[in-house]
Amino acid sequence: MANAEIGVIGGSGFYSFLEDVSEIRVETPYGPPSDSLYLGELAGRSVAFLPRHGRSHTVPPHKINYRANLWALRSVGVRQVLGPCAVGGLRTEYGPGTLLVPDQLVDRTKSRAQTFFDGEPLPDGSVPNVVHTTFADPYCPLGRAAAMGAARGRGWEPVDGGTMVVVEGPRFSTRAESLFHAAMGWSVVGMTGHPEAVLARELGLCYTSMALVTDLDAGAETGEGVSHTEVLRVFGENVGRLREVLFDAVAALPPTESRDCLCTHAHDGWDLGIELP
Repeated sequence: MANAEIGVIGGSGFYSFLEDVSEIRVETPYGPPSDSLYLGELAGRSVAFLPRHGRSHTVPPHKINYRANLWALRSVGVRQVLGPCAVGGLRTEYGPGTLLVPDQLVDRTKSRAQTFFDGEPLPDGSVPNVVHTTFADPYCPLGRAAAMGAARGRGWEPVDGGTMVVVEGPRFSTRAESLFHAAMGWSVVGMTGHPEAVLARELGLCYTSMALVTDLDAGAETGEGVSHTEVLRVFGENVGRLREVLFDAVAALPPTESRDCLCTHAHDGWDLGIELP
């Protein structure tokens, strides 16, 4: 199977900016991923792009097959992942157009499969052991440094750190929920950052989120609240700039073979019970 060292899980437009992209379908023990993988080269690095919601944005956040997505990326050689996403700001200073590179995550989802190690047999008959994954620091420090440097290099002063709270979706938060999230000291709210980050950690992948604020969440603003139309408008206004930062971050990631970060040691001492792809 074709090899890629870096994966990007993002909007369905990013891969179209690469030349000589090859499309491949990947089967996984967890079913099909959101879409094909699109493989190409950027700044001398081999990259696999995966549209998180499918190429036509037909998969809602609570129905994304996160396990298949991460498994598919690893199966083609990916070991470092960048996950750009749209989020709502929970502080007035984090208005539309803010780029935040989070260092913490809070899970408030309800019904998502969020581990590979649930003791359920795989189609090949192997059975994963129950494994408790180290996740105190959910994002790769090397990836975060690359993302921060890339943003600053493009004249975009990103927010260094902060907590992303992930909700089930697809609806936006009520004002009461938003005010609660803000009162807890969290920074932004999204719908896709979990279990994407923890599944990457379970597979020994470096994972970095790049969160673009498209709106102030309902409790942090006045008026009618967040609308899907407004989110798409702000994302569209910033997607070109975000793409440039993303591409620079890909180039700045450390060589795959030199990784020695917390992501690569999450399962030291554990018997996984299965062979990872």
